[in-house]
Amino acid sequence: MMARSAATLITHPFHVITLRSMVQFIGRESKYCGLCDSIVTIYREEGILGFFAGLIPRLLGDIISLWLCNSLAYLVNTYALDSGVSTMSEMKSYSQAVTGFFASMLTYPFVLVSNLMAVNNCGLAGGCPPYSPVYTSWIDCWSMLQKEGNMSRGNSLFFRKVPFGKTYCCDLRMLI
Repeated sequence: MMARSAATLITHPFHVITLRSMVQFIGRESKYCGLCDSIVTIYREEGILGFFAGLIPRLLGDIISLWLCNSLAYLVNTYALDSGVSTMSEMKSYSQAVTGFFASMLTYPFVLVSNLMAVNNCGLAGGCPPYSPVYTSWIDCWSMLQKEGNMSRGNSLFFRKVPFGKTYCCDLRMLI
């Protein structure tokens, strides 16, 4: 758990730069061009804390996912699998993969909130209204997403849903 948390802490600034580089596509901007330029831009505009935007929900999600995955794998391997099976090691590796998938599904809201907070109000069109509301904290972001029924938005590649009564910017452009 400590190694995973340390890895998340060390790599999070690069995650923020990556997300912002992708989000600038929405507004056809070129604010983040390359690693060095992105580091200078974030430091100049937001200070050192800009590199750690969205870190807390990402850390929480990683820790919960790790504990959940390992706990479920232990329960499955200990109580559900028969130790007399000749392919026991293969079955244990499958159970680890399945529980990892299940844990990532349950902790997806933390990933979503972390990613939204990493681009929130960063000066890019995709992180500002009308594309995204400005959140005061990750808890504000979480509660607003939960209230709107958007906690699993983007979770599935094939099954997309739009909450009832919700209108998005792309819908408004089509009306004009």
